[in-house]
Amino acid sequence: MTAADGPAPGSPAEDASADAAQQVLLSGRYLRVLLLSLLLGVPIALACFFFVGLQHSLQHEVWTSLPKAVGYKEAPWWWPLPALALAGVILAPIVTRMPGGGGHLPVNGLGGSGRPIGPRELPGVVLAALATLPLGVVLGPEAPLMAMGSGLALLAVRRFDVTNPQTAAIVATAGSTAAISTILGGPIVAAILVVEAAGLAGARLAVLLLPCLIASAAGAVVFTGFGTWTGLSVGGLALPTVPPLVTPDAGDFLWGVPLAVVIAGVITVTHRLGYVTSRWTAGRRTTLRTLACAVAVGICLTAYALLTGRSPEEAALSGQATLGDLAANTGVWPVGALLALVVCKGLAWGISLGSLRGGPIFPALLLGAAGGVACAGLPGLGATPALALGICAAGTAVMGLPLCSAVLTVLLMGKDAHDQTPLIVTAAVVAHLTVLFVNRGHAADAQPDHTA
Repeated sequence: MTAADGPAPGSPAEDASADAAQQVLLSGRYLRVLLLSLLLGVPIALACFFFVGLQHSLQHEVWTSLPKAVGYKEAPWWWPLPALALAGVILAPIVTRMPGGGGHLPVNGLGGSGRPIGPRELPGVVLAALATLPLGVVLGPEAPLMAMGSGLALLAVRRFDVTNPQTAAIVATAGSTAAISTILGGPIVAAILVVEAAGLAGARLAVLLLPCLIASAAGAVVFTGFGTWTGLSVGGLALPTVPPLVTPDAGDFLWGVPLAVVIAGVITVTHRLGYVTSRWTAGRRTTLRTLACAVAVGICLTAYALLTGRSPEEAALSGQATLGDLAANTGVWPVGALLALVVCKGLAWGISLGSLRGGPIFPALLLGAAGGVACAGLPGLGATPALALGICAAGTAVMGLPLCSAVLTVLLMGKDAHDQTPLIVTAAVVAHLTVLFVNRGHAADAQPDHTA
């Protein structure tokens, strides 16, 4: 049910709905749900912290320590081939034999079919993520984290003998929101994601939002605190350094609008490649076809290294590190390398979406940023506006959530990014309309629900 389906503003039905929601918010059962959500935020954040920390440690070993151990300064051009082949060998039996198949297909969004991951499926999700993402799979950690959040929350619901299905659904959503908030900049972005994806409005908004906010807040405090205490990388999506922030001018908007259309169109079309690979791997011989897709991803990453003479690590993995490097060095990256990154990583991402396991968002943000910065040399278009609109357009295209994408982009650009807000919002609107236009007549490939 969307906001448009609700009662008319000011109508007796709306007043009755508001009164009913107020009674729910003040009821003892709902207050217990809030308390449970607050308590769940702490262990979920701890689980996410150690998950992300272990993933980053394994990633460092595969792409930095191991190449140096065998005599290379960095991963050589051929490194992705055996790494991704190994990822396919590990993932194939998880997909075919373990409960839950290692998690939802990323092409279907963060929430997949809409059914949250339960405790029974959780081991397969964690194993698939930790065993394959560090090997170079072009996907992010956000979907496995949300699965961990919902799975642990549902496990707690069982332990506390919560039998009400609606309460269990709220707690599961709060758990997944607490998990995703740890790497998306805190509770606000995660809460907006849930609200916008679910189409909530009016009285129903507070009922679901409050548990998500309080669980996310508790989780964010614990997650950040443990990162400071242990000194380990928490792996959150962030741009440590951004180009000098300047007020967008007429040239930025004149170039920015068509550029947002192009970036959103490319992301949408590439996303459709995931539906092709998902249908192919879902047929006969899933094991062999999953392995074949993983090897194809490795070939794309190798092609990037051969075309550019740069490290294949830039095109591999989720893209968090490369996005930070690109933002800090927008004038250093050659245009040819940026275009090669968009093509090679884009193909690898599209293949991964329908055959491997992980989150769809992080690589898309890098693709949008690379496309934007590649065009920053156009007369009148600055590097900072190009970076911002590229991130926002790509985020909107992959998530289908323009408000969440705009807020996330503003937070990534830093505390002084308010001057960029008009261009960022414009890019979000244009990108969303572009996705709707490109997806006309493709109901099967419509944007999925990204809540867990």
